[in-house]
Amino acid sequence: MSILFSPLTIRSLTLRNRLWVSPMCMYSAEDGVVQEWHHTHLTQFASGGAGLIIAEATAVVPEGRISPRDAGIWTDEQRDAWAPIVEAIHDRGAAAGIQLAHAGRKASTWWPWADEQGSVPAAQGGWTTVAPSAIAFQGFAEPEALDTAGIDALVTAFADAAKRAVDAGFDVLELHGAHGYLLHEFLSPLSNRRDDDYGGSLGNRARLLLRVIDAVREAAGATVPLFVRISATDHAEGGFTPDEAAQVGGWATEHGADLIDVSSGGLVAHQQISVFPGYQVPLAESVRQGGRIPVSAVGLITAAEQAEQVLVDGAADAIFAGREWLRDPHFALRAAHELGADVAWPPQYDRAHWR
Repeated sequence: MSILFSPLTIRSLTLRNRLWVSPMCMYSAEDGVVQEWHHTHLTQFASGGAGLIIAEATAVVPEGRISPRDAGIWTDEQRDAWAPIVEAIHDRGAAAGIQLAHAGRKASTWWPWADEQGSVPAAQGGWTTVAPSAIAFQGFAEPEALDTAGIDALVTAFADAAKRAVDAGFDVLELHGAHGYLLHEFLSPLSNRRDDDYGGSLGNRARLLLRVIDAVREAAGATVPLFVRISATDHAEGGFTPDEAAQVGGWATEHGADLIDVSSGGLVAHQQISVFPGYQVPLAESVRQGGRIPVSAVGLITAAEQAEQVLVDGAADAIFAGREWLRDPHFALRAAHELGADVAWPPQYDRAHWR
């Protein structure tokens, strides 16, 4: 019996399998409002058998967008644009999640296929970025260091966004604490040089993340699953480490998180990463064992047997994939077929089920 295609219950939600779609930015929103592209993009994965689909990094304030084309959920109009997408995902048997995010010092940048790269000037729609300390990401504009009032306002913004997400029908909330964005910037000593209650010790560097978890849990209620994506290492000397990640993951679950989505990197341009199939799985296993907490694994997991083996080995409790879903929106149906797992197929696709 396939573990990958066994159900998983988290709080009030039972997911039909453990092969999930990672949040992937589409850079196709207008003033933070998602469009028809997002509807087609996300619902195809539900038809393809995904257990959970987490929508892209979605900014909790305008200044939290990675680019001017990023999705948002700081207004009711944005909430209402998400609602029919969530409904369509549900109609196809999958659960819908959203990643609540603030890009910090990596905000206000051009989208990947723009003619220019780096920070967007104010005259062209950009804005001043914020961070724990006034240290720029290489090639980007210098951010302003957040004061305590600014930090307090962001905690409130995350809570407000969580309430809108639940009202839009999302089943799962994920906080983006990875890839060099704001919550990760606070966690890492490479980007956090503060000398107040939010800097220095690991407990201080994790303070903002834990405050956000508390606020989001209160806003979302006791039944909604809450994930936290972290970069378990900065892949750079003096940065955030797997041991620290396990500790922070443990604290996160004590504060109301249910699963740690383990990724890595993204904080500094000089990172040194050795990339190979499943290269981040050992990090997930380290956080899972060190923090004694549920985790998901992600990173070049592209084949059914590979994903299954990660779960058989006890390295993770679920699998996120990104690029493989872009290559094959029916990745879960294909994986189930290859593993011989008896799962429900859309009747329109049944001719490909066993034959």
